[in-house]
Amino acid sequence: MLAGCAMPSPSQPGAGKPWDIRAVVLTTYEIGQDTGDRAGEFQPWVEGEKLSEKVPFPAGVHDIYTDSTHHILYVVTGTTLSPAASSVMALGFDPRFDLSKAYWIVSAISGFDQNVASVGSVSWADYVVSDISKYIDPREAPKNWPYGYYMITAQKPNQYVVSGGEGPDGSIDHAMMYKLNPALVKWAYDLTKDLPLVDAPALQMERKRRVTKAAKQLPSVVVGGDFAADAFWHGKIMTQFARDWVKMLSQNQSNFVESNMEDAGIMEAMKRLTRSGRADMNRVLISRSASNYTEQAPGQTAVQSANDTFSGEAEALENGYKVAAKALHEIVDNWSKFENGVQ
Repeated sequence: MLAGCAMPSPSQPGAGKPWDIRAVVLTTYEIGQDTGDRAGEFQPWVEGEKLSEKVPFPAGVHDIYTDSTHHILYVVTGTTLSPAASSVMALGFDPRFDLSKAYWIVSAISGFDQNVASVGSVSWADYVVSDISKYIDPREAPKNWPYGYYMITAQKPNQYVVSGGEGPDGSIDHAMMYKLNPALVKWAYDLTKDLPLVDAPALQMERKRRVTKAAKQLPSVVVGGDFAADAFWHGKIMTQFARDWVKMLSQNQSNFVESNMEDAGIMEAMKRLTRSGRADMNRVLISRSASNYTEQAPGQTAVQSANDTFSGEAEALENGYKVAAKALHEIVDNWSKFENGVQ
């Protein structure tokens, strides 16, 4: 939007038939204005899609934008698990929208495992894993424990014990893992895997600092495990925990790729909306782009890395939008092909 132009005024869906929503784009944050300044996750969509029509969303954290046909909603959920889940639940039960056949595309940034892909890369999630766990400060844990986190139904790290047993909290059904529709994930990956992604001098310099083969490659599109936690964790030890955690909870079906703070909340909301007939969690795609790594470079401490001024945020936002938008428009522009789902 050009500077000095009037901001769009919110519109309100009528009291009659709900809008037929075919896709929902979920971002998690914005910085400042929706256009024309430093971008958060939402701004590339507002500017890239040339959006101007707003819809009030008082139960959310930000007005919704919509396209001219009112078939797509563009949403800011808020960051961390609870706000993201709350926003999705509020949207799912909003009577103004028929979301029963809508595809949901999370488009957001994250920290990547340097053993999988380089900063600026984009991942399609195959599994989302939650952070529900017990924690013992390592200074008080047995010396042979690799870290202080373990399943809330277990007795030690890397012990897989499902809910329903006689152990602690065995009667509680903890939602630890969500499997996305494999056919839909494969379709999205095949569609976008060869898209040219933006590179930049900052990313090239960061690749020189890294020693893993994957971290030295150009940005690419990958598929893998999504670990969502309320804690913004960092470092080699916690990255190894994330690798072990995703592998264990997916029962060796996925490998850790990226860390974020929303997706388990979003998936829990989608599970409940699906049970309520308001949405279909088989139509969820999660696209996360790498703005940083989850562990330090050689010569750095974990604290130095966590507080480093380096960020691939701008390139991650651009590449994330490019990849997710490709999937969005393929679905919406070919609705007769996708209306009944992807099997």
